[in-house]
Order: sequence, then structure tokens, then C-alpha cells
Amino acid sequence: MVEKFLTVPPFECAWREDLKFQEAGRGCVAFDAFACNDVTLVFRENVGSQGYHYKRDSSPHYTIILGSHRNRRLRIEVNGKTVVDEAGVGLCCSNSFQSYWISIYDGFISIGNGKYPFQDVVFQWSDSHPNCNVQYIGLSSWDKHVKYRNVNVLSLTHSLKPLSKRMVFGDYQIEEDDIAAAYKQLRMDYDKWGLNNFLESWDLSDMIFVVGPEERPVPAHKPILAASGNFNFCSSFVITMPTVSYPVLHALLHYIYTGWTQIPHEQLHSLRALSLHFQVMPLVKQCEEVMERFKVDNKLFDTGKNVELTYPCIGPHRSTLSSLPVSIQRLGQLKLSGQYSDVDIYIESYGFVARVHRIVLSLWSIPFSKMFTNGMSESMSSEVTLRDVPPEAFKAMLDFLYDGQLNEKVIDSGSLLLQLLLLADRFGVTFLHQECCKMLLEGLSQDSVCPLLHVVSSIPSCTLVKETLQRRISMNFDYFISASTDFVLLDDTTFFNIIKHPDLTVTSEEKVLNAVLMFGMNAKELFGWEVVDQLIINSKPELLFGERLQLVYDLLSFVRFPLLQHSLLDKLQNSNIVRHIPVLQSFVHEAINFVEHGLGRPENEINARFQHRRSSYRDLQYICDGDDHGVLYFAGTSYGEHQWVNPLLAEPKKITITASSPHSRYTDPKVLVSRTYQGTCFAGPRLENGHNCSWWMVDLGQDHQLMCNYYTMRQDGSKAFPRYWNIQGSADGKSWRDLRVHENDRTTCKPGQFASWPIVAPNALLPFRYFRVVLTGPTTDTTNPWNFCICYLELYGYFL
Repeated sequence: MVEKFLTVPPFECAWREDLKFQEAGRGCVAFDAFACNDVTLVFRENVGSQGYHYKRDSSPHYTIILGSHRNRRLRIEVNGKTVVDEAGVGLCCSNSFQSYWISIYDGFISIGNGKYPFQDVVFQWSDSHPNCNVQYIGLSSWDKHVKYRNVNVLSLTHSLKPLSKRMVFGDYQIEEDDIAAAYKQLRMDYDKWGLNNFLESWDLSDMIFVVGPEERPVPAHKPILAASGNFNFCSSFVITMPTVSYPVLHALLHYIYTGWTQIPHEQLHSLRALSLHFQVMPLVKQCEEVMERFKVDNKLFDTGKNVELTYPCIGPHRSTLSSLPVSIQRLGQLKLSGQYSDVDIYIESYGFVARVHRIVLSLWSIPFSKMFTNGMSESMSSEVTLRDVPPEAFKAMLDFLYDGQLNEKVIDSGSLLLQLLLLADRFGVTFLHQECCKMLLEGLSQDSVCPLLHVVSSIPSCTLVKETLQRRISMNFDYFISASTDFVLLDDTTFFNIIKHPDLTVTSEEKVLNAVLMFGMNAKELFGWEVVDQLIINSKPELLFGERLQLVYDLLSFVRFPLLQHSLLDKLQNSNIVRHIPVLQSFVHEAINFVEHGLGRPENEINARFQHRRSSYRDLQYICDGDDHGVLYFAGTSYGEHQWVNPLLAEPKKITITASSPHSRYTDPKVLVSRTYQGTCFAGPRLENGHNCSWWMVDLGQDHQLMCNYYTMRQDGSKAFPRYWNIQGSADGKSWRDLRVHENDRTTCKPGQFASWPIVAPNALLPFRYFRVVLTGPTTDTTNPWNFCICYLELYGYFL
């Protein structure tokens, strides 16, 4: 879209010629929506008008409403008639854009809530009389405006193509040029491996069909067939069917093993009969539907042409179990009971783990397949012993191989998830590898970034995760080099990539210098260059830095010394460290010449050392109570473009302030940034997680962040002085980090009083979009103890 988003007014519908399925009746639409309720999509055979509304449409159509009944229900309507009305499914998000996808495949409708199509399914429904001609997609609404963006229509045969010019992965956005490589690494090509590789293969087969008068043998696998229907295996491992032709049996097995099949129309009755005999009900249903369509219009099929039948559960990986007519529940029962199992798995120094099926392990993993078919001891024995395998992680991997999902225990345990990632890499379970990468990044905490990067940096298949973590450290450099010394454990190449990263964001080049020196010394505690300056008096650089000395020399070239203050450059010039490290002396001398005389090397126009970093922070530091140096004042000038006006009255708004209680005469966010005293201004209490709390929240906007190191509040005219409160920061407005905790703080003791506090915890080095001051205990006012009474708020720090 040319615009950032499309706003659809109530009772209207937006249509575009490009919003259509490539194949009638089959396609997927992925989109982001911002709405309080009633995100509505209409699927029609033809384009509608702008004034179109589905309630008045008499032509065939599907209507899907997310957040119906004031954001309480999911509804699906067919030609205006409600066929689905489910509570609490696929609801809207009223404070940010939410990602959704909807797919339709011959009347089989799947709905998901998330960034990745065909994952995070929240609801599925199949139309018994499908409309296979719907093709055009309308974006509609009900009683309130709905904003849409990133609307993309995908072909079901190319469902994993990028959805927009950016793919969001954790906190990291991958540019369009990187998407192809990212998907190549993350997705893999599952069509090259899976159950389809074992169709009519003698490898790992444990039964035989003997069909037709010619008695043709056809191999198959009991666990797969048992999970697909009712095949009534006998002890002889042979099923003889002299009246069934090979093409019909082949069509049945092809459907089970690949999720689709084709057969001449005149053999459709025979395929239905065979499917019914073995209770492969999805195929029975599809055969019957095609036969019914032929009765209605026999021109739909040309005599002698093949009829294609496709299993309707559309998934992103066509060869894995979730997209095949194989019952996950039945397969799980076979695992629990051990029925038809053919190998016992043991782990050295642990013992017996599970009785499993070779075919199930092999359809996910090429290494397992080779292990069981290479003619070595593992392929001959009914027992396999594995070495250097963590038992709990291996059990979790077996669970995944049988049901295709990670259980909550694994997701909640970072260490187990990491072990599972390593196992998935070792055994080549690529889809599990992808899921582990996704979960690790989504559940990432600031303190786990460096340890995780330390582990995955040596795994070639984790390139995307490694690059994501490197960029995260680069963009939050102050925090990661100040919160702990975990970064010095990274390998040389990884740290080198971080220091030279184009998105490195830092508040001072001195911090980059400190990080280089700490890394070179493999520091066990945090320190600055002055400590090294003292140590080097009695020691040589070769002893201080050891084998990392040359790396330190190389890394110093990425410190932008010309951006340092002149006073700091003078201190460096007269330091011991400069006298002992010639390359550092050269860089400092170059920087001083540049600062004093504007002189640099001839290539200084393109030399990165002389350029400000692309994402440099603006230093907005606290001077005194009520000064004009804070972020909220800066927003009132449109970031230095004009004289100050109240930022909540400007158009467009630069910031947003909300309160825990509804807007009223005495709960007015404009007061907090008006810079005028207000006698009565408070945020009233609300119940959160079963506890009373009151808060004022600031949203700096999606394009800005702040590393907050100071803040100021002013009491209104009341004597409801706060004693227990926190100031918190958040990246998304949902998950909050404490920046400073106030317990029995008696600073405020007069009406109208200003009070300011520094923020010195490690979290002060993290950039946030959202900030809030939240009352955690009663004030000194016994009448209304949970009214948070302030009439002024200001934030300071490094503003991006």
C-alpha cells in the first residue's frame, strides 16, 4: 500500500483489484488490524462497492468477523446466515496493530492470530456445501473504524513467501534484501524430505499389500496406516486384495503419504469403496463431494481426465504429519502403547527412553533415516543406544516427532529449549530447529542474550539467530557492556561483528573504548579505560591482553575517537595506555587534530571514524526541577523545530499520556505536560491482577525511545503524598521493567512540591518507548489513598 495503513469507516468496505485469490476458492490473506472490535473480511465471487455491506448482500459470500459482539466472539457467516459463533476466539487488540491470517480451501476455513501464516491456528471450520468460486477480498467494519495494513494475498502453493518488506523477528526487523536468505535458513525445503520419501518404499516397511490378479506386492508402514484409518493388520503382515487394482491402491497410499492424489474419474467409485473399507474418512468425504459435483454438472470433468483430491488441512510443510490425513492422536496412542514399534531407544549412562517407530523418526530426520537403513548395527538391531544426549531434551524431541508441537514445559524452560535446539541441529529435524529458534527469540530476556549468542555462534544452522542477537546487542550496546561481563565470553569473530555493526547505538564512544579493552583482557569485572591505564604501568600490553592483543589493535579502528569530548581526548593523550599502545596513540592524535583544526586524513569524508552513528542518541539531561531539558518539553517543540506548545494539543501528537482511570475534569493528561500548576489532578485506582494500583503512562510514539536516567514529578495541591511507587519502562506497553522502586519514600511532603530522582539501575541503560509511574501502596490521604496526585511529569536521558 502507498499509505501506511488503510482506515475503513463503519458500514463500508474497501475493495481492491489486487486483493484476490490466484485460484478461485483457494488462498490465504494475511494482514494487520487495529480495532476495538469487528475486524471484518468478506470473500465474494466479484468485487463489491465502497458502500457495500455484507448484511445487505444476497450474492454468495463468506463473512468472517473477528471480535464480534463488542470484541467477545468470532463469527462466520455464509450468505448472511451465521454458521459459527464462538466466544473468546481471535479477538481484536485496541492499543496496537494485531497480526491475523485467514485461509480458504474449497470451503475449509482456517483462522490464525500471529505473524506467520498457517501457524498459531485459533479456529477451523469446514463448509459442508463449499463455495469454490469466492476470489475477491473486502476489508470491512461494523460500528467503529478499523485500520488495516500489510494486507497480502498468498497462493496456498507459495504460502511461505515474505508478507511485506519487513519480517518482524523478536525485536529485530529484517530488511527485504535479507528476507530471502533468512527464509532459506529458517524455513528449509521440507518438500525434499518427509513421509512422501517412503511412499511404496521397502525401507523400514513392515507390511505388504498384494493386489490384483497379478499379485503385485506393495510395501507400506503399519504405524502410518494405523494412524490414518482402520486397516485390521494380521499377524502375517500381508493384506491380500485380488479384486483391487494397483492404480486404486496407489491413489489411496499416495493420499495418505503426501496429502493429495489423482485418479481417472471412472475409478473414483473404486477409490471411495477402498477408502471406506479402510476407514480413511477424509478421502471418502472428498470422493463423495466430487461425485456429487459431477451429478450436478457433468461438464465439470472431461472423460478420461484425472481428478485431483487434496487433503484440506493446509499447512506450511506439505510432507509433515500436520498436513497429512494422519491422526496425531492415534499416532500418540501408538507411542504410548508401543504397538507396531520396531526399535527401543537407550541413552548411554541413562538407560531405556522409549519404544518408538523407525518410520516416524525417519520421516522428520535424514540422519535417523540413514541410521536405520544403512545396513549397520542400528538398522539390524531392535535396540539403539545414543551417546552424549540429554535425556529430557531427547524425550521432548520424541514428543515433537509424534505430534509436531512443543509442549509448554519446553517453552517455559530456556535451558531445555536450548538443548532441544542443539538436538534438532544434530539430528537434522529442521522444523523443530525452526520452532526452537522462534521460541528462543520470542522468549528472550536481556540477561540471556549474551549466553545464548555464546552457544549458537558455533552452530552453522543458527545464522539467523546469531545475526539477530548480534544486532540486538549492537542496538542496546550501553546495557550489554554495563550490566555484566558476559560479552567477554563471546568468540572473537562475534564480538568483532558487534563492534563494527552498522546499527551500533551507544551514548558515548568512550563506552566502545571501554568494551574493547575489557574484551581484550577477558575481564571478570566491569571497568573503564582508566583502570587499564593504571595496570599498564607495571605490565606490558602483551601480558594484559595475551592472544587477543592483535584483535584489540584491530577493534580500536572502530572506535570513533573524533566524536569524543576534547577534554577526554586530552586525558587520553597524556595517559600511560596511549604511550604503550602506538595504534591508540595514532587514533587519539588524529582525533585531536580533527577536533581542533578540522583536519583528518584525506579520506575523512568517507571514513566512518569521523561520522556520527546513524542512530546517535540526543542527550537530554536533568538540570533542575521544572527545567526545559526533558523529553516531554522537547516533544512540545516537535523535537526542536518550533516554539513550545503543549504536545498533547499539537497535531499530529508527538506523545500520548494515559491514566489508570477514565478521563475527567480532574484526570486530564494535558495537565502533566502543560507546565502550569494545577490544584487537583490525579489518576484514580483500578484493579490489576487482584490488586489496587494507579498510574500515569507516557507513550513516546513508535519512532522514538528513551534511555531514562532521571525523572521529575510535582505534587498537586492535595496532601495525598505518595510513599510507595515505581517508575517503569516497556517496549510494548504490556511487559514492564522496574527502573526505580520507591519504598516509604518521604521526599514529597508539601502541596505543589517538585521532586526529582536519578535512575541508576542497569535497566536505565535500556531504551523504552513506554514509561509509567505506578502507585504500589496507599498515599498519606486516608480518604482516597489510591489517588495518584501529580500535576507535572518530566523524563530525562538519552533520546532516540
